Amino acid sequence: MRGYFGIGVEGVSKPANVGSLFRSAHAFGAGFVFTIAADYTRRASQRADTSDASAHMPFYAFPALDDLLLPKGCKLIGLELTDDAIPLPSFPHPVQAAYVLGRERGSLTPELQARCDAIVQIPTSFCLNLSIAGALVMYDRQLALGRFAKRPVHSLATPEAAEDHVHGRPKFRTPERMALYRTEPPE
Repeated sequence: MRGYFGIGVEGVSKPANVGSLFRSAHAFGAGFVFTIAADYTRRASQRADTSDASAHMPFYAFPALDDLLLPKGCKLIGLELTDDAIPLPSFPHPVQAAYVLGRERGSLTPELQARCDAIVQIPTSFCLNLSIAGALVMYDRQLALGRFAKRPVHSLATPEAAEDHVHGRPKFRTPERMALYRTEPPE
């Protein structure tokens, strides 16, 4: 998969749920995890985060929303159950993204929602557990951006193997550099 992603939470009331979310992020190959305005420590979540995810990837604890700093080009995607949110199955995941979820007993703050590049919702009739919702988003990202074989039309059919990746020709910014590259041996 190209690109990277991070996932985090704004506020927290149950550190074990954050630990479980970070463990799933580690399993799905997240580039980083973060908290915003959260009273969270690695020690409090160790029972749920059995992979010790924050020891294996960057962990950022932003004291307040104003302190949130993301890499250049990284899109902030909020996960919230709102009427105008984009349903997750229809969402085109950015190649560079940071997903943020709200606290378990509340929503993303209006200030954070305003800062998000997009708000996405899992099409359910009520909110899911924080770690489950985060895992679903990461799984959907993997399905959308990963290289998998297409699903068969028949429910019991065997899926075909994914096609091998084909590398394209190099791209050059200047004619001089392009002249240095030869696709055919000189005559």
